[in-house]
Amino acid sequence: MKKVILDLATTLDGFIEGPNGEIDWCIMDDDMNFDDFLSGIDTIFYGRVSYDQWGHFQPDAAAGDAEQRLWAAVHSKKKYVFSSHDRQDDQATFITEDMVARVREIKQQEGKDIWLYGGASLIKTFIHAGLIDVYRISVHPIALGSGKPLFEDLKERLELKLVETRAFRSGVVQLIYERKA
Repeated sequence: MKKVILDLATTLDGFIEGPNGEIDWCIMDDDMNFDDFLSGIDTIFYGRVSYDQWGHFQPDAAAGDAEQRLWAAVHSKKKYVFSSHDRQDDQATFITEDMVARVREIKQQEGKDIWLYGGASLIKTFIHAGLIDVYRISVHPIALGSGKPLFEDLKERLELKLVETRAFRSGVVQLIYERKA
């Protein structure tokens, strides 16, 4: 069965974006091997706002080869967009109802794992519904003091098991957790 993987950057104080939605603090080091992560997925889950912002993003023509390859790899994946409004899009399937049932159905399909891209509202919904199998959290060496927290309005404890830790040159530490059975 496919796994839903939340791959996300956070600050030391637990924010996934700054108070004005900024993510300029995110570091992308070449030793993070994001290409390896992308090769292990074949599907991306987006919220509508994140999809509108990033689902069709094309890097500037002056961007380096690595960035061009990264975005080509992202855009090669099957995309699902969770939204309250249906929309026709040649590059994505919009899911407007029965989210939990649809996610479970998609997880049963053959293929590689699924990246839960976000945004914050969709991530919160997936956390509360228990739909995330792997939390791959990259903690960045910065504290913002305020912003959008990763774990917002939890109704009950979320118990996880640490399966791997990676440290990168930049000071980013990646923590990979699975849900406790």
